[in-house]
Amino acid sequence: MTFTGSAATGRAVAAGAAASLARVTLELGGNDAAVLLDDVDVDEIADRLFWAAFRNCGQICVAVKRVYAPSRLHARVVEALAHRARTTAVGPGLDPDSRIGPVNNAPQLARVEHGTARALADGARAAAGGHRLDRPGYFFAPTILAGVPADSPVVTEEQFGPVLPVLPYDSLDEAVRAANGTGFGLGGSVWGTDLDRAAAVADRLECGTAWINHHAELALAQPFAGAKDSGVGVAGGPWGLYGNLRPFVVHRPEEA
Repeated sequence: MTFTGSAATGRAVAAGAAASLARVTLELGGNDAAVLLDDVDVDEIADRLFWAAFRNCGQICVAVKRVYAPSRLHARVVEALAHRARTTAVGPGLDPDSRIGPVNNAPQLARVEHGTARALADGARAAAGGHRLDRPGYFFAPTILAGVPADSPVVTEEQFGPVLPVLPYDSLDEAVRAANGTGFGLGGSVWGTDLDRAAAVADRLECGTAWINHHAELALAQPFAGAKDSGVGVAGGPWGLYGNLRPFVVHRPEEA
């Protein structure tokens, strides 16, 4: 059985499969963190980071859903992302000028609205967006949040929409702890100019896939798997193939 969806539903699927000992591959969503190092070139990475979060209106399981930026760069990162959020065209997918479309359905739009409102009520500031757009359809303004409490649901849970909290950190160990501090472990990324240092930080992330200076770029030949509540089993490449096969061995005696 192969399933993609929420952790709660994935557990129900696994429980149902257990009755017949059916094997399962469960991809159960993520809350991917992007950790920016203190040598990052904010202007150079801003476009890639923005679209890693807002592609498909943020409705990708392996999209960036949290950004951790060094305190001295935090304001620059917020403004760079907010500028793109304010100036990116939002509209129907059939409109050739649209770059970001709607939230998929009414319940999900309500979830995005509630999470954003909760963050703002807890003291966060919307550097861009923060509200539903006044037009027919499920359109929510691309939102960049600053000053978000670390325990806000928009940080600890998967918002799955066009909302991105940007949180400051003072030490790299603090950033890694925060990135690993949720029950999810699908993907993560590290952004900086020293690639060896970025790779060393990426090795510390508790997730199935870690990227350096980009995010959510996948190939069919590579394994794709989650850690912690992000799932069990592997998709992609020979690992995904073998996960759907059962070994069968025949022992035949040698001829005299």
